[in-house]
Amino acid sequence: MSEWADRGVEPGEDGVPRCPWCLGSPDYVAYHDDEWGRPVVDDVRLYEKLCLEGFQSGLSWLTILRKRPAFRAAFAGFDPEVVARFGDRDVDRLLGDAGIVRHRGKIEATVANARATLAVRDELGSLAALVWRHEPDRAGRPVPGRMGDLQPTTRESTSLAKELRRRGFRFVGPTTAHAAMQSVGVVDDHLEGCAARPVCEADRAATTVPEGS
Repeated sequence: MSEWADRGVEPGEDGVPRCPWCLGSPDYVAYHDDEWGRPVVDDVRLYEKLCLEGFQSGLSWLTILRKRPAFRAAFAGFDPEVVARFGDRDVDRLLGDAGIVRHRGKIEATVANARATLAVRDELGSLAALVWRHEPDRAGRPVPGRMGDLQPTTRESTSLAKELRRRGFRFVGPTTAHAAMQSVGVVDDHLEGCAARPVCEADRAATTVPEGS
């Protein structure tokens, strides 16, 4: 996002002020307005997000976003109970699926992450409990005014990545973990003045986060 470092919110074609990274594509605008930063506590969607952020490594998020329907079809809607049973034949089948990113390591990581998700559920009650325990203090976190205020990693994302890897998750480094945290509302990185920011904050205030066992 370095090309936007000095930019704050900008109006879209509809005049609504938004974070500038989303303005180049209608798909990005819809994702920014309706999904990015909204709190997610559903384990299926959290598992999906962690895996898709891993697939995104080395690619643009827009590529992954446009392939998401194909990813969901390929990975049984990212139901971890189903994907955890995938074996070598499934991996080979997915390597032939042109609708997704055909990367053996990332496909195998998605299977491993499903099994790790089930293990976390058994121990803590939900994947959400593990992810949300790494939420920073929102009251003390500065509101970003421009894109250059956003960092690719944080202390919390480094801690989450370490915990996930310890539990068997793959392709979840600190940068990937932070991108997932931004997407699922564990942090709100909408810029000051962005129309989506107060909506995300209101959603977070109304969301009960699982504490786990």
